[in-house]
Amino acid sequence: MRFIIPVILVIILELYTFSALRTLTKNKIILVGFWVLFALVCVVFFYQMSLVGKGSRFSLNTGYAIALLLTVVVPKLFVFAFLFMEDIVRFFQTFIHYFQQDTSFKEAIPSRRKFISQLALGVAAIPFAGFVYGVIKGKYNFKVIKQQIVFDDLPEAFDGYKITQISDIHSGSFDNKEKIEYAVNLINEQQSDTILFTGDLVNAVAEEMHPWVDTFKKLEAKDGMYSVLGNHDYGYYAYNSEEEILDNHKKLGKIHEQIGFDLLLNDSRTIEKNGEKINILGVENWGASRHFPKRGSLKEASKNVADNGFNILLSHDPSHFDFKEMEVNTTDRNHLDKVLDETNIVDFEKKIHLTLAGHTHGMQFGIEIPFFNFKWSPVKYRYPKWAGLYKEAEQYLYINRGFGFLAFPGRVGIWPEITVIELKRGTATA
Repeated sequence: MRFIIPVILVIILELYTFSALRTLTKNKIILVGFWVLFALVCVVFFYQMSLVGKGSRFSLNTGYAIALLLTVVVPKLFVFAFLFMEDIVRFFQTFIHYFQQDTSFKEAIPSRRKFISQLALGVAAIPFAGFVYGVIKGKYNFKVIKQQIVFDDLPEAFDGYKITQISDIHSGSFDNKEKIEYAVNLINEQQSDTILFTGDLVNAVAEEMHPWVDTFKKLEAKDGMYSVLGNHDYGYYAYNSEEEILDNHKKLGKIHEQIGFDLLLNDSRTIEKNGEKINILGVENWGASRHFPKRGSLKEASKNVADNGFNILLSHDPSHFDFKEMEVNTTDRNHLDKVLDETNIVDFEKKIHLTLAGHTHGMQFGIEIPFFNFKWSPVKYRYPKWAGLYKEAEQYLYINRGFGFLAFPGRVGIWPEITVIELKRGTATA
């Protein structure tokens, strides 16, 4: 049933778009070509999806098949919106004409207005162009976003301390070495004191990172680089057996080490300057969804941290920050999850001053207008906190929009992000 409804909706979109096209032209080659193109797109999509299964990698070809379908279908939502509103007007006009004039019901139905069809198709061309740009250019349109955060209890020695955060590399999706090298150089150009990576190095298996290790080994920060795992890093999406999953886990751990990441598996590290300290904590993945691994433990990660310490936490999934129902059933896929967290981050017994997360990618689709401080993406209906900076109970959460991309090989309006956070000591504003 979950596939039948989307198929019906897509067919409705196609019929409405065909109606607009037929209003503008009677050329049979164009009208028949419309349906031939739609059929070809569907054949390519369903063929590629049929190749995706447990134990198989999500290929770039599958990603481009998804991109092709979305590029062809999504803009038609705008056509539907215009024509459906026109149909409501036509509906009432029909009854008025029928009862006011001596005419048949069929003759009373007003025809579509050419102007509305032109307007609908013209507006739909905007998201169509956006999707095309997103696939060709947008996925590597790296943006450095700078954020200053003020804490009244930040150790004085760390006033002005710079952190670069990257997240969701998804190396299995890359197809342009030059662009990735550019992004790595861009990270190094920020000259931050430390680099923090918040998970999802690969799409499914450790081997996806092999062609990119030498590139990411060029990353450098004077106070070291720290990392955690994301839901895609465990191998649940590629393997069935516990042995294979654990083997993938070990391989990925070695890759983190080769790059220079200090991988934090429910653990912590201390950075010291002039006799003062801040703590970097990292938990394994903890996500509210029952489909994602739940192996994070704040108690384990903070057991060597003093009660009054200044703490920065790496936790891949932002739902960990303030989720209120911590008792969540795991699926069979998460059969290795032996540790469920004891509480969310906001309510934890030790104060977590700043949490860094990723995971959402901003859905790789949305609208952001920094000048008006406006942002929107459909992902907000799944993750109310989905990108940028949030504050609750004197604690901050920053969600990175992601470095790479997954499934859809593009980004539309939500660009790949390199975050530079400057810690400042002072009185925080509300």
